[in-house]
Amino acid sequence: MSPRPPTDYRRMRRGEDRRQLALVVGGLLLVGGGVIYLLYGSWALATGLLCLIPGAGLILFLWGLLSLIERWVGE
Repeated sequence: MSPRPPTDYRRMRRGEDRRQLALVVGGLLLVGGGVIYLLYGSWALATGLLCLIPGAGLILFLWGLLSLIERWVGE
């Protein structure tokens, strides 16, 4: 019986971080946009997306910046 390869916890954590990022951004855009649409209508959704999309972009930018710093430090 061959030994099992070691578990790569860093790779697993990075994958989990990506899934959580997708849930946060998707939730912000889909759930937030859906609530705006249900309460105020399509024109308000268009206006709300003008704020939601840059907000999601800011979250993605900060996540990318922190990932870059993490690699630079050499975790």
